[in-house]
Amino acid sequence: MNDTVINEKEIKAMVSLLDDDDVEVVSIIEEKIATLGEQVIPFLEEEWLRQFNPLVQKRIEQLLHSINYNSVRERLAYWVKYEEKDLLKGMWIVATYQYPDLSLEDLRKQIDQLYYDTWAEFKVDLMPLDQIKLLNNIFFNKFRFKANTANIKAVSNSMLNNILEGKKSNPIGLCIVYMLIAQKLKLPVYGVNLPNIFILTYKTEKLQFYINVFNKGLTFVKNDIDNYILQLGITSRPMFYEPCSNLDIIKRVLRNLIVAYEDIGEKIKAEEVQNLLTWLPEDKF
Repeated sequence: MNDTVINEKEIKAMVSLLDDDDVEVVSIIEEKIATLGEQVIPFLEEEWLRQFNPLVQKRIEQLLHSINYNSVRERLAYWVKYEEKDLLKGMWIVATYQYPDLSLEDLRKQIDQLYYDTWAEFKVDLMPLDQIKLLNNIFFNKFRFKANTANIKAVSNSMLNNILEGKKSNPIGLCIVYMLIAQKLKLPVYGVNLPNIFILTYKTEKLQFYINVFNKGLTFVKNDIDNYILQLGITSRPMFYEPCSNLDIIKRVLRNLIVAYEDIGEKIKAEEVQNLLTWLPEDKF
């Protein structure tokens, strides 16, 4: 976080220079404003509203995006180092790339509400498979979450706020919400990085089975994964059967987001997300 004190008069003076014909001057001004970080955003938004020059407005918009992008990168780096156990926060950081004003607390409240509503109907004395069947019933029938089969490459599938609002997503998006609820219920449910589809596993020292949330919570066993890998014609790897880290999950979400932006022709956004992915550690995937 930048601690430089903001001087409103200086900001106005710098913004006034954004219509300069000298590209080099504009570049220097933009760089100076950008170094002020997130705290300058309200001032820039105010100046944007006051402007009648479309060129200056466009340059302010580009500045706002650049500042937000740097903030996303910094938040991700901090999350990887200190907060990786908080998957919800990792998903919030990803979503702030598209929605800079998105509230983390609002997302937490929504997940908490889903948990409370589930907890009210949950039975802890059931056998594991029956617990998952009950959770499936609540998740798909009461909450009405569903697979976004019509637009599996949509950007919204990677944005937690969109998933919670629209109640639909791709495999990993649905798995994330399902897992957040399950883990708050103290269920040993974790993500698994299968090729082409993301799934969940219920795993204890004595029991392990798998959950296909994209297929309404269908449960299956290790042999089914063996057959799936065989059909794909690829070499089996331990990661196809075991829980992955939250970092692995965020990296897969970012990969999906790159494909989503490419699919709608947003080349610059795809490149920016690719850069975010490049900056993340590789040894955990």
